[in-house]
Amino acid sequence: MKLGVFLPNWIGDAVMATPALRALRNKFAGAELVGIAKPVIEDVFRGSALLDRVLVHDAEGTAERRGLGFVRALRAEQFDLLLLLTNSFRTGWLAWLSGAARRVGANRNGRGWMLTDAIDVSKLPSIVSALDYYLALIEPLGCETTNKQTELSLTDADEAARRDFLATLDRRVAERPAVVLNSGGAFGSAKHWPIESFAELARRIVDRFERHAIVLCGPAERDAAREIVRLADRPGVTTPAGGNLSLGLSKALVRHADLMVTTDSGPRHFAQPFGVPVITLFGPTHIGLSETYGPRAVHLQLAVDCGPCQQRVCPLEHHRCMRELTVDRVFQAVCRQLDAAHTRAA
Repeated sequence: MKLGVFLPNWIGDAVMATPALRALRNKFAGAELVGIAKPVIEDVFRGSALLDRVLVHDAEGTAERRGLGFVRALRAEQFDLLLLLTNSFRTGWLAWLSGAARRVGANRNGRGWMLTDAIDVSKLPSIVSALDYYLALIEPLGCETTNKQTELSLTDADEAARRDFLATLDRRVAERPAVVLNSGGAFGSAKHWPIESFAELARRIVDRFERHAIVLCGPAERDAAREIVRLADRPGVTTPAGGNLSLGLSKALVRHADLMVTTDSGPRHFAQPFGVPVITLFGPTHIGLSETYGPRAVHLQLAVDCGPCQQRVCPLEHHRCMRELTVDRVFQAVCRQLDAAHTRAA
């Protein structure tokens, strides 16, 4: 049997889909499980045993990865079953064109007629975690969904990238236990905590705990990461922004950290699979939509009368939900997490 899965398009959502993928793997133990995803999502699953391989769909890629070429590639797979963890009409259309014998997905966005199993999700709560949403989509397939732990893997190349980055640093800094800071977010500027706040937090962390603070970034966030390092003005605050960036490097840095402090963005979800404590700074987004039930997760959100608004850019232009979330409050949470980790280690 060959089973294809249209994977979520966002990094965090892809990680939240891993409990559903694990349940599929357990239910269809003898099947070939093929992920269908954008290139960045392929990187999320690199090294994972949850999928046998990934078929990449890239609108700007080579001929076989886009348009009719990709449809031909789908049809050539001859899937017995296609599961859509996505909600778009486009993926419903691609599933229909694939010729798969069975096509399973949510009955949304007018695509129900393209599916053989159009799942009614209207009875789910209005605020439901993506993790629970994906588990609901696989229930009709008879999958057991009791384990909600997310999971990720590292490759040897990921570990090598981390070692290469640390080798560029002063040895006295590189050998310190690390706290990872993640300031970015592809969702939009409304999720961002001020650069100045991240810099002050990093400075306090290295001064109080003699830790190494590593500022993660993607290619579009290099300048912001460098500015945090500049404003922090401490040798112990560093960033890989000047080198080769990859999701694998970010995963490896999180895996070996004592703590992660992050906005509600995709890399936030790298912490839980590796058992790393994480403090997430929420602004415009509802905590319940990305809840992963991690026992070592702390959620901080300022109560404002205009939120959570779910907008990519603050419609009122004051961005109070993030700007008024103080460094003092976040640092107190950092102290509690690091002190708790020290107690556990003792």
